[in-house]
Amino acid sequence: METSLDVPQNATGRMKFIVGGLLIIAAVVYLIVSATSATIEYFYTIDEIETKGASVVGQSIRVSGAVDGKTIEYDPETLTLKFTVVHVPGDLDEVEKNGGLAQVLHEAVIDPTRTRLEVVYVGVKPDLLRDEAQAIMTGKLGDDGVFYAEELLLKCPTRYEEYQPEAEG
Repeated sequence: METSLDVPQNATGRMKFIVGGLLIIAAVVYLIVSATSATIEYFYTIDEIETKGASVVGQSIRVSGAVDGKTIEYDPETLTLKFTVVHVPGDLDEVEKNGGLAQVLHEAVIDPTRTRLEVVYVGVKPDLLRDEAQAIMTGKLGDDGVFYAEELLLKCPTRYEEYQPEAEG
């Protein structure tokens, strides 16, 4: 005879299955959230970094700017590369309105009033590192105000300008 306190065997098994499934789902959600938040990188302009100041120190961030060629220093023994990048607008529509990327990079480098950021990168000196190249860097801003790049990508707009064939007459 079954009493009201007795639980049928199949109900106990079903409850264990549900609890186990919920624990697995919770663990997977936790792993996804923690992995995503650990790898988030914010993309900032140089002006935004200056505005945010100490709040971005030590965070993994991505920055873009125009390379000031006069500031490039490279030590081949330690593979230490130092240079300064100059603020350029982050809005593509604004870049196009001001004459395209090559023009915007040129104007940024020659304008002494633009915000500048010192960069240190340890690695092989990229071939495209030159005056007025666009540098896209991932790394961390140090307490000293220097951006320590872990990844450095360069784009030289004049190298990628479309070929304009001359009109045949």
